[in-house]
Amino acid sequence: MDELKKEIKEVIISTLQLEDIAPENIIDSEPLFGDGLGLDSIDALELGVGLKKHFGVKFSSDSAENKKHFASIDALAEYISHMRG
Repeated sequence: MDELKKEIKEVIISTLQLEDIAPENIIDSEPLFGDGLGLDSIDALELGVGLKKHFGVKFSSDSAENKKHFASIDALAEYISHMRG
């Protein structure tokens, strides 16, 4: 799971062009939006596309579900791991 989390962080950094952030600077349990990494709704759309391309997973159009999946690196890793079966 640690390797998956590192890969997710790398996808976030490359997709959103966050050159000043290294994967090890992103805390797994920290929120991705608001106070944590500080992403916004535009970032969420771009990130959803980037994660879909990289991992082949789809996100539902249900915003409550997506909010849960995009809560943190931990939540994304759990979702991607579950979807890959």
